[in-house]
Amino acid sequence: MNSVLRFFSSVKLAIILIIILTIASIVGTLIPQHRSHEEYLLRYGQLTSLLEKIQLTKVYQSFWYLALLFLFALNLTVCTLLRLPPKVKRVFRPNLHFQPADIAALRFHQKLQLNAPFDSVRLNIHKILKSHHYHLREKKGDSGLALLARKKMAGLFGADVVHLALLLILSGGLASGLFSFRADLMLHEGETVPIAQAGFFVRLDSFETEYYPGGQVKDWKSRLTILEGEKEVISRTIEVNHPLNYKKYLFYQSAYGWDWDKAEVEIMVRLGGEPGLEKSARIKIGEKVSLSDSLDIYVHRFLPDFVLDENRRPFSRSNEPNNPAALVEVSRKGEKIFSGWLFARFPDFGQVHPDKSAPLSLQLKDFTASEYSVIHVSRDPGLGFIWTGCALIMLGLFLAFYWPPREIRFWLKEETDRTVVFAGGLASKQRENLAREMELIIASLKKRK
Repeated sequence: MNSVLRFFSSVKLAIILIIILTIASIVGTLIPQHRSHEEYLLRYGQLTSLLEKIQLTKVYQSFWYLALLFLFALNLTVCTLLRLPPKVKRVFRPNLHFQPADIAALRFHQKLQLNAPFDSVRLNIHKILKSHHYHLREKKGDSGLALLARKKMAGLFGADVVHLALLLILSGGLASGLFSFRADLMLHEGETVPIAQAGFFVRLDSFETEYYPGGQVKDWKSRLTILEGEKEVISRTIEVNHPLNYKKYLFYQSAYGWDWDKAEVEIMVRLGGEPGLEKSARIKIGEKVSLSDSLDIYVHRFLPDFVLDENRRPFSRSNEPNNPAALVEVSRKGEKIFSGWLFARFPDFGQVHPDKSAPLSLQLKDFTASEYSVIHVSRDPGLGFIWTGCALIMLGLFLAFYWPPREIRFWLKEETDRTVVFAGGLASKQRENLAREMELIIASLKKRK
């Protein structure tokens, strides 16, 4: 049993776990988390399957990361429980059974012989030490009086406060990982959607994109209304870094996008021969349009950022129109004469020759789609634990490094016409300051004899 406790309270174990968790967190920062499979394929290629298998694409929710956090929390808990009771006993039930020999063994000690009555020396010691903010306890023995002066004893618990803070942060992180709610809502103006498990609805009243003179996006603004049943509870305009907070749910303006699945494209069709045809048509995705009695055009798909994956299957790398393409099918008198992708930036892809007498030219001239606002909704039950833990870490570090406990022990023995005083000091840090303080205390005591 002792070997198990020693293992789980080991400082080496804590250091190893901290190193592993740090490396894992760095990896989780470098590798984008919770992205689509296609995005990982584009970025990492054949490594994607390995990254997903060992859960490096969702590090902070992975089994092995949570297991490391649990082991680290267990290490902190065992270490704290083993070391805290002796500290509590030292603070609240101090040892007053020391003798002159014990004081002489301390690093800073002195022996004084004062020509003053015992009670007068005792009273002077009390006054001097209280002026230096010491708290005193004393115990009368058969051969003398033991007097213990202490201050800044809270510094003993600095490391334990840090341990408690880390446990709170770990608990908060675990609560966030298991019970937090996060969702991205893609809302069109006037659209109302329910917030899962929250019991209320959110409606996008208006959405506005502001631009700099050069054309870059400056800001997004969304006017949101919260509804409880049919009743409007609150309306507010949110923008980047200015969220709406309602029932601990935070609504952030995250981004914007285009609804490309419902896009409308403009196709220019030129057909040679007699009679020839040159016509532009605006067509919605999934619709068929007749350009003449014999010529029909159908738009199957639209991809704003066309790219091929490792299996040469087309997908959109992003929602931005970086390489817009439309999958088009053209038929004449019921016979398919063209089926393929048209690229807005590469119009030559639409040059086809179903027969020499009637060459066909297709061009993707334009494309439009309605804008939507991306609202990030989050509720994090662990956030309070995390912020409390961060505050306690600062407090614990302050206690550990800038509030070192000090003890000064006195042994007073009454002799004929004089009082013998043994004095010794004990400090874990800033021993030079203790030595200077003891010199001042001893000097004051000698003056008051």
